[in-house]
Amino acid sequence: MNIDNTPVRKGNLVMADMAQKKKTAKARASNRRRIGYAGVLLAPALMLLMVFAWACGSDPTSEDATADEPTPEITAAAPEFVDFDANNFERSTVIDNEWTPMVPGTKWVYDGFTIENNEKIPHRVEFTVTDLTKEIQGVRTVVASIVDISNGEVVEREIAFYAQDNDGNVWYFGEHPEEYKAGVFDNAPTWIAGIEEAKPGVKMWADPRVGMPSYFQGWAPTVDWSDYGTVDRAGEKVCVPSGCYEDVLVIAESSLDEVSIYQLKYYARGVGEIQTGWRGNTESPEELQLVESDQLSPEALAAVRAEALALEAHAYKISGEYYYTTPSE
Repeated sequence: MNIDNTPVRKGNLVMADMAQKKKTAKARASNRRRIGYAGVLLAPALMLLMVFAWACGSDPTSEDATADEPTPEITAAAPEFVDFDANNFERSTVIDNEWTPMVPGTKWVYDGFTIENNEKIPHRVEFTVTDLTKEIQGVRTVVASIVDISNGEVVEREIAFYAQDNDGNVWYFGEHPEEYKAGVFDNAPTWIAGIEEAKPGVKMWADPRVGMPSYFQGWAPTVDWSDYGTVDRAGEKVCVPSGCYEDVLVIAESSLDEVSIYQLKYYARGVGEIQTGWRGNTESPEELQLVESDQLSPEALAAVRAEALALEAHAYKISGEYYYTTPSE
């Protein structure tokens, strides 16, 4: 795979190329989330309302189950921004949240499918917690490596950044996803908290409860990234290839560009995400199930680390946002 088919660009040359890159990224924003689907744009008035609220400081178990109707909690209120305080992250790289534990060297493998033009296409996602960390907006974050494989072909590689606050909540600080076509680099809609108005958001609460307000998982207006989550259900029993789990938590995720379309993520205590499905009239349904989770050997972890650093090196060449960050270490 060729991820280095673009020339090195620095400083003003990088920034001069940003306009076209952002235009392309915005056109793909509704389709580039981990579980892809497209939605109908919200009314502009709602978008303006959400930006105003932030500026003022306001704070599937099977294919048959994917047609669930939205719960009242999801449709009743707009998502809220969560107050961010960099001083509230004293042990930020120790992510021991019971719903999203992230121990360096842990790898989760998910298999499933997407439906494109009425055709079911095999899909696989490999998520690994590296032993790298990166400082973002004054917080030391954990670097995760994600590989997205569609029909046997790598279509996306990504490094993403997580940290846990003193209250046990896991935050999301941004991502550098590289998309490929026929094995060649195509696009990278990067966003990093603290750069170009991007904000971190909560990925998982320490004590998630049904009925809590919906919450933004991040905010990046330059690439139209406005994902938010809602605690949808709790106490579910779910069986996937890796095993059967009790007391499963379900988070419904969407974005401001999507109406009544949700990505459903199922979490088991001490394991993390075990299944992903959908709800709503999506054009590209997708379902994934956890097939295995392992602790990598030192040699395997070193290989993933090298891949993440290579992706970061490429990010510094092509991304204006990434150019202003400090290197992972």
